[in-house]
Amino acid sequence: MSMQIVEKSGEGLSRVYGVTVPAGELAKRLEARIAEIAPQMNIKGFRKGKVPAAHVKRVHGKALMAEVIEQALNETTQKVLDDNKLRPASQPDLKPESDMEKVIAGGEDLTYELSLELMPEFEPLDIAALKLTRPVYSPTDKEVDEALADLAKQAKTFEPRTGKTVKAKDGDQVLIDFVGSVDGVEFPGGKGEGFELTLGSGQFIPGFEDQLVGAKPGEETVVKVTFPSPYQSEELAGKDAEFKVTVHEVRAPVDAEPDDELAKRLGLSDLATLKETLTKNLQQGYDRNSRFKLKRALLDELDKGHDFPLPPRMVEAEFAGIWQQVEQDKAAGNLPPEDADKTEEQLKEEYGKIAERRVRLGLVLAEIGRRNNVQVTDQELGQAMQREAMQYGQQAQQVFEFFRTNPQAQAQLRAPLYEDKVVELIFEKADVKDKKVSKKEIEADDDLPEGY
Repeated sequence: MSMQIVEKSGEGLSRVYGVTVPAGELAKRLEARIAEIAPQMNIKGFRKGKVPAAHVKRVHGKALMAEVIEQALNETTQKVLDDNKLRPASQPDLKPESDMEKVIAGGEDLTYELSLELMPEFEPLDIAALKLTRPVYSPTDKEVDEALADLAKQAKTFEPRTGKTVKAKDGDQVLIDFVGSVDGVEFPGGKGEGFELTLGSGQFIPGFEDQLVGAKPGEETVVKVTFPSPYQSEELAGKDAEFKVTVHEVRAPVDAEPDDELAKRLGLSDLATLKETLTKNLQQGYDRNSRFKLKRALLDELDKGHDFPLPPRMVEAEFAGIWQQVEQDKAAGNLPPEDADKTEEQLKEEYGKIAERRVRLGLVLAEIGRRNNVQVTDQELGQAMQREAMQYGQQAQQVFEFFRTNPQAQAQLRAPLYEDKVVELIFEKADVKDKKVSKKEIEADDDLPEGY
């Protein structure tokens, strides 16, 4: 393709090129496109394959020329990148400088400005020379016994209270029938029979369970409550209601014993297996914290170990995403306490540094991954799409289809997978020493890096 390319400016990571495609070249391409499609055209009044090129041009010329121009823009942009061996950091920006109406009409050259930001060139630090400490912690027997006791408490059963004066206490379970009405009229969904209600569980609307404390078996009582406002049923929101309640049984909670029987109720063979499972679950939680802290230490080292210019647009886009969240949190009154007293300038400066750190680390991890040929396979991406879709229950199939047909959504899933693979690669190659720490240390929240 005949064209003219001129570098207009090249400061730092920014490049601006002027590109011109002559009108004659576009006309030639338009004629070729018409010659290609004319034989297939079916137009009333002409035999198939005998539609004159001039007629096709008159009817479809504008639309075809728009296609030709789009193709020319794609090809010339690619040529600029290839000829100058450029690695763009983001989608190049095209700004037409000619009158596009005239270009489409064939009376003017296509002239546009191509602006782009480049990936910075830098030498990543030697990952084999990295020294890292992984904090590790294993649960004690006491912790496992406490977890077992909690489990036994959750697995409690209820047995009928007996004796002469049985009264329901907070925490007891009552077996009841109930009929609800507003202004003497029963309302849909306000009726239940043989319902097991634990007093103090908050299962029913506020005030209902409190009024059954002290109830006796065989008793009929009227519970008066006001529906909250707002409430899921708009017709009932804020209304006063009465429930006629019949109490059939009052049952006391009985904690389960931490024994083989409890293990069997939970689908395991015996108590030893249950303890083993609890130990494993606790260990997995601590291992997650351990990996998170090791990854944090690695990212701090990578951040400290690299200093190179960052593509401004990348930083702006990262900051815009962070700032949008900050503003949402601010509007909802959810700003972290340490941010509440800061001015907007202070917040912008701090979150600006965080945006720069994220972009820097993203580029460093991408470069280490590129040099070590780290790839996310289609199979790994497919599994991630399934995992994500499964969280949406009945909509799982639609969500999966959305990912399958949406490259941008796939890219958002691919990025964390890629980062994890690069991080794992670094852990394998770096000098990582384990250090035993206390439970308090493994569970402690990490502070922000210095200077944030």
